[in-house]
Amino acid sequence: MSGPGEALPPAMDGPPAGGRSRQPWLHHLETAVHGHVTSLSHATGDIDVDGIDGAATGLYVDDRRILSRLVLEVDGVRPVGVVAASEGSTTECLLVARNVGDPGPDPTVEVRRHRLLTDVGLEERISITSRAGSTVRCTVTMTAQGDGAELHEVKVGTADRRALPVRVDDHHCGWADDRHLTELDAPHAVITVDGTSLVAAWEVSLPHGATTTLRLDVRATRIADTPFNPTPGAGRVGWSRVRLTSRDARLGTTVRHSLTDLEHLLLADPEDPRDVFAAAGSPWYLTLFGRDSIWAARMTLPFGTDLARGTLRALARRQGQRDDPDAAEQPGKILHELRRTTFVDPGVFELPPTYYGTVDATPLWVCLLHDAWRWGLPPSDVLALRPALEGAMGWLRRSAAEGGGLVRYHDPSGNGLSNQGWKDSGDAMRTAQGTIAAGPIALVETQAYAVEAALGAADLFEGVLDEDGTPWRDWAFELVQRVRQQFWVTGEDGGRYLAMAVDGTGGLVDGIGSNMGHVIGSGLLDRSETAEVVAALGAPEMLSPLGLRTLSSSNPAYNPLGYHTGSIWTHDTAICAFGLARTGHTAEASRLAAALVDVAAASGYRWPELYAGEPVHGNPAPYPASCRPQAWAAASAGLLVSTVLGLRADAPRGVVEVAPLPEGPFGAVHVEGIRVGGRSLALTVDGAGRVVDVDAEPGLEVRVRTGSPS
Repeated sequence: MSGPGEALPPAMDGPPAGGRSRQPWLHHLETAVHGHVTSLSHATGDIDVDGIDGAATGLYVDDRRILSRLVLEVDGVRPVGVVAASEGSTTECLLVARNVGDPGPDPTVEVRRHRLLTDVGLEERISITSRAGSTVRCTVTMTAQGDGAELHEVKVGTADRRALPVRVDDHHCGWADDRHLTELDAPHAVITVDGTSLVAAWEVSLPHGATTTLRLDVRATRIADTPFNPTPGAGRVGWSRVRLTSRDARLGTTVRHSLTDLEHLLLADPEDPRDVFAAAGSPWYLTLFGRDSIWAARMTLPFGTDLARGTLRALARRQGQRDDPDAAEQPGKILHELRRTTFVDPGVFELPPTYYGTVDATPLWVCLLHDAWRWGLPPSDVLALRPALEGAMGWLRRSAAEGGGLVRYHDPSGNGLSNQGWKDSGDAMRTAQGTIAAGPIALVETQAYAVEAALGAADLFEGVLDEDGTPWRDWAFELVQRVRQQFWVTGEDGGRYLAMAVDGTGGLVDGIGSNMGHVIGSGLLDRSETAEVVAALGAPEMLSPLGLRTLSSSNPAYNPLGYHTGSIWTHDTAICAFGLARTGHTAEASRLAAALVDVAAASGYRWPELYAGEPVHGNPAPYPASCRPQAWAAASAGLLVSTVLGLRADAPRGVVEVAPLPEGPFGAVHVEGIRVGGRSLALTVDGAGRVVDVDAEPGLEVRVRTGSPS
C-alpha cells in the first residue's frame, strides 16, 4: 500500500500549526467493512468528526464520507459506552443510559447498538431495555449529518468538515454531494431539520423488563460514475465451509474471525462482477492494490482458487500497455493501485487514479498464477491468461536488463512513491548506519520473487502451455548467482546476512531487516545460506516476542512505532513463518506462529496491519494509523494454516503433501474445508504433529512428509 510519507503523527485531529498534514489515528475506533462501504465510529457507535479524536469517523461509500455525524442521545445525554466489538460488516456496542432509570450506582437502562453494513449504506438497530423499578419514559434521538469529504483528504487531515445542506420532503430525507444521494429512513420517528442536521426522535415508554427496538437506515445512491465502481464481493468464495478446532481454541477463533473480515473486504470487478479480489484495507485502501490483493489471494489458496482467479483476471485487465512515467506504467507491468480520483498527500506524492509504482506486483502476479494452478486453477484459466503471463515475464526480463541484472525501481516523475517495494514509506530503506538509501534500489525480496516467478513460469510453460521452460530456469539461475555475489554482508560478529537492497550507487543497504525473511523457501538460497538467514532473523535484535521486527533494534534508525523502521507487520511475520516451515526450520516457524496467535488474541481477534516492535506488559501496541481490518493481515490466517500443517499442493497430479509442525504449538488440530483441485480435504493432527486422520475426496492423494525437505 501507499505508506505514510513521514513518521508517526501526533495525537491530534486535522493539520497542526504550520500547516503540515497529518492523518488521523484509527486504533481507538470501531471499524466495520463491506466491500466499498466502511464505518468508523467511537466505541459508543457514535460518528462525530468534531468530537475528540473523531476526525476519521464516518460512514464511507466509494471513498466519500456520506455520514460525518451519527450521534445517539437519551433525553439529551449520550449513553456511556461499556464494551464494543466489530467483525466483518457488523459493529456491536453495549451502552448504559445513566441519566434515566433508578437512582444509585447500578445502571438500570441498557442500550445496545447493532450496526450492519449493506451494499448501499447501513442498517442500525438500537435496542433499549429497562430494568428500573418503575416505567421509564424518555426521548431517544439520532442526529445525522454528511459532509461528502473525499477519503484522501480525510487521510491527510485536510478535509473540509462543513456539513452538506439537508432537506426533508415527500420524496427525500437527506443530502447530496456531487457523487451520491444519501437518504435516511427512521420508521416511527419524527424527523426534523436542525440547521445542517437531521434529527430522528422516538418517544419511548418502558415498563420494568421491557425492551424496544428502534431502526435507522442510511442508503447512498450513486448519481455520478467514477472510473472505478466496484461492488461488494462477500459470499462469493465459499469460505463458510472452513472449520478449524484445536486444543488451543485461540487458533480456530483467529482463523474464523480473520476469514470473516477478509471476506467483507472483497470487491467485485465492475468490468466482470464474477471476478472478486481483496481490497487492501479499511478505510484508506478499499480498492484494488496489486501487491496486497495478490498476497491475500495467495495466502488463502488452501481454501479455494476463486479469489486467486478473480485477482489474476482483474489485474490482467489493467496490465500496463505503454510507457507513461507519470503513472509509472510500462508494458507488461502490474499496477500498484487503482483509485476513483487522484490521490494527493501534499508535499509527499500525487498519484494518478491508475498508478503502477510497484516493483514487485508483477513477479508476485506470476507467483500467484503458478501457485493457483498448483492448488487447482483449471488449465483453461491459465491459457486465457497466457498473454498477461508473457507480458509480465517480458517486463521482468527488461527490468532486470535495464537494472544491470537486478530488478530495480525508481520514481521518474518525482511525484510518486520513492520506495516501491512493500516497505514503501520514504524512510524505509536504511543502511547499518541508519542513513536512508538512494535509488534506484534493487530489493533482496524482489529478486527472490523474480526467481520464484521465473521458476513458476517455467513450470506453467511446460505443464500447461506446451513450451520449453528451460530459458526461464536459466534466467533464474543467473539471478541467483548475482544475488549470491552482491547481497551478502558479514556482520561484526562474523555471521552473514542478506542486505535489504543494493542502492543506486551499487552500495549495500546493509541494515538488518525483515526483507530477507521473504527470501526463505523462494529458490534463491541453498540450505546453508538459508541457515545463515534464519540465524540472523532469530537474533534478539530482530525477533520480538510478538513477531519479526521490520528493522533491527540495533540500527540507529530503529523506532518500534516506525512504519517500516522497527514495527512488526502481521503478514511479514506470517510469510517468514511459512518459509521457515517450508525449509524445515520448524522450531523457529512454531515460535512465530505462536506469536501471531498471541497477538490476535490480544487484539480482539482482528490482527492489526502493523503494531509496535516492543510489547507493553506482553501485549501488542497497535500502530495508531494502521488499517484494521487489512487484507494481507487477515489473509495471514490462511498462511498460518499452511504453516501449521505444512501444506503443499500439486493439483495437476492429484496430490497434496502434509508436513505438520512437529512442535505442535497449538496442540491437536482438526481442519475442514481445504480444497485441492476442487476436491475437499479434512485433516486431524495430534499434539506432536502426527497426522492421525485424513478425509479426502476420491481422486486426491494425501502424502504425509516427514524430515527436512530437500
